[in-house]
Amino acid sequence: MATPTLTRHVVPGVLGDISVDVRAGARGSPRPAVITVHGFKGFKEWGMWPPFAERLARAGFAAVSLNMSGSGVDDAGAFSLPDRFGHNTFSIELEDLSRVIAALYRGELGAPAPPTLGLVGHSRGGGISVLQAARDPRVRALVTWAAISTVERWRPADKQRWRATGVQEIRNARTGEVLPLYTDVLDDIERNAAVLDIGAAAARLQVPWLIVHGSADEAVGIAEGESLARAAGPRARALTIDGAGHTFGAAHPWGGSTPALDRAIDATIAFLAAELAG
Repeated sequence: MATPTLTRHVVPGVLGDISVDVRAGARGSPRPAVITVHGFKGFKEWGMWPPFAERLARAGFAAVSLNMSGSGVDDAGAFSLPDRFGHNTFSIELEDLSRVIAALYRGELGAPAPPTLGLVGHSRGGGISVLQAARDPRVRALVTWAAISTVERWRPADKQRWRATGVQEIRNARTGEVLPLYTDVLDDIERNAAVLDIGAAAARLQVPWLIVHGSADEAVGIAEGESLARAAGPRARALTIDGAGHTFGAAHPWGGSTPALDRAIDATIAFLAAELAG
């Protein structure tokens, strides 16, 4: 198998450019593609994503990683675009993901249009991936890691205070940066509740789905993974990793893998290889 190479691309997004990395070998021939979708405060260079993308590429996939246009992160991995972060919404992320998929199928990301497509989404990106997979027939397989089961992430009292001030401050625990989060996301949830209903999308899904969740997830509790599995029914397979937290032990900067992350990655690649072949 040809050694994978990395190319960088830009796709116009809702709030600005979407930075896209593609890792693939033998680019002259079509191969199944896998798009990884980061979560809240995540980005394509965060910790586990580059080594995971490399593993996907070495397994024969075209591995596509992206920074949502509202991630707030530039291509160097710095939160240098705080206003984009502040105005980001779930609907914007759905549109950004759709634009990347369209660019991939137009052959604009350095590789031929893929014969099959899978999504791997983490946390909030897992919820976005469920919504996309339920509405996009090009998605043939889905994997979620520690996925949210609802876009309702804030208590009524917190939302009331947030609306009164117009902004909520979000602290980046690793760097200490304080990022603004405006009320756009609250407006989006209210206006587009049906479109953003992750549980309903899970019930509609017709593609094979692997739900991976850590039993000790401190950010998105295991109950949310169990809720998604119930909604999906027999179309989904759940993998609970005992003792694993929200990122399966991975950290940023990358300090190496963990047994929990290795298990998540191994199960994901085996699942995608089986479901996207041919």
